[in-house]
Amino acid sequence: MEATIKDVAKYAGVSVATISRVLNNSSVVAPETAEKVNKAIKELNYKPNFLGRNLRKRETNVILALVPSTEQTYYSEILHGMQIEALNHGYDVFMSMTNSYGPHEERLLGMLRNRTVDAAVLMGTVLDDKTLNELADQYCIALCCEPRQGSDILTVMIDNEKAAYDAVKYLASIGHKKIGMVSTEVRSPSSVEREEGYMHALKDCGLEFDERYLFRDTYDYTSGMKAAEYFSRMENRPTAAFAVSDLLAAGFIKKATELGIRIGREFSVIGFDNISMAEMYTPSISTVEQPCFEIGKMVAKLVIENISGKNNSGRIFLDHRLIFRQSTERK
Repeated sequence: MEATIKDVAKYAGVSVATISRVLNNSSVVAPETAEKVNKAIKELNYKPNFLGRNLRKRETNVILALVPSTEQTYYSEILHGMQIEALNHGYDVFMSMTNSYGPHEERLLGMLRNRTVDAAVLMGTVLDDKTLNELADQYCIALCCEPRQGSDILTVMIDNEKAAYDAVKYLASIGHKKIGMVSTEVRSPSSVEREEGYMHALKDCGLEFDERYLFRDTYDYTSGMKAAEYFSRMENRPTAAFAVSDLLAAGFIKKATELGIRIGREFSVIGFDNISMAEMYTPSISTVEQPCFEIGKMVAKLVIENISGKNNSGRIFLDHRLIFRQSTERK
């Protein structure tokens, strides 16, 4: 049977409170008493319950990271950045997937209420603004990549509208006058903002917005294929497309190539995120790069500062970058 803290106190001839002070490196314990306690701990092979101790201190040095799914591979780079920054400050990152299911997300966030984590970072949430704001009033939480209009919760992201604007404006600059967009029926803030950037760019480039050129379905690869088939059937079809994700862009290119459309020559495609597939695909995919690793580091840094008592809030924007590859080459 394992020794308890009471066993150690009895063996050392001191109180349980004194044992706790020694375990917490308190300076009020006399050196000879601390030596006697440490000797008792060693001889009884006592293993302190550090989790329970940290809960009583209201500290766990753990940050909960919630992702909607593992389909978006850029999450892995964000998590990598979070882990590196967290380790530098003596914290660990615990990741869990919500499947965009509200009750599951709320159950996981119960770890804040139970004090088994110090903070939570949400990379997309289905919770409403009221619930999020109530959580933020009591606990240390942050949003990553996906903003919420109705809250001032710390959010680290890129300017999605500006990023989409830059991508579409580039397509116009290389001669395209009929530019389509592959978006989603999932009205996430980032998708909505990218649509706004698309429309804004068309207007500034003197191009008319045509509702038929805006295709919406899911985030799946097959939806990109559906979009290519949809555009190909048009009598006055677009000559370029901007997709809200690289996965959609890849599906689009796959189907368009099967239909005999020469991507990069007669039809240009730009995706979003710069996942590893974008560079390895044939043809390689031009894209908008999110600085995922830096986003992860930044959100971890600011959250840890908030745990320590600061009040970082609002939107923090990091710079995006356009990367040009074969899917926008024009020969």
